[in-house]
Amino acid sequence: MTGIEIAAIIAAVAFAVLVVVLVIFLLQLNKNITKSMEKVNGILDETDKTVAILTQDVDILLKQSEDLLVIGNDLLADVTQKVETIDPLFHAVADLSESVSELNDSSKAMLAKVGEAGKTVATATVVGKTAQTASHLFKKHK
Repeated sequence: MTGIEIAAIIAAVAFAVLVVVLVIFLLQLNKNITKSMEKVNGILDETDKTVAILTQDVDILLKQSEDLLVIGNDLLADVTQKVETIDPLFHAVADLSESVSELNDSSKAMLAKVGEAGKTVATATVVGKTAQTASHLFKKHK
């Protein structure tokens, strides 16, 4: 055998070994990719289940929120109606309060006038008594 034939055989054997190694590597890579894809599919299945459960829960929460809003609106309408019913009462109480305040002011003014008149009467009484006493003394003294 010549050197070229030996080199060709070595190259052919090296190429065959390379092909065998590449086939083994690709088979291992395919196996790893398949395992990873199975895990990803499992995760996606769990995600689908979780999304379905969350969708149901959100639907329930939305329904309950809607019911609460309806109850709240009814309650607000009822309170508004009752406030409108008692609103004239508050106006009447406010008017009464003003009247009582005006009556108090008038009473204070009248009491002040009566007090002044009482002082004048008291002074007049004292002057009258003094005059009467003086007149009485004057009659006795004559």
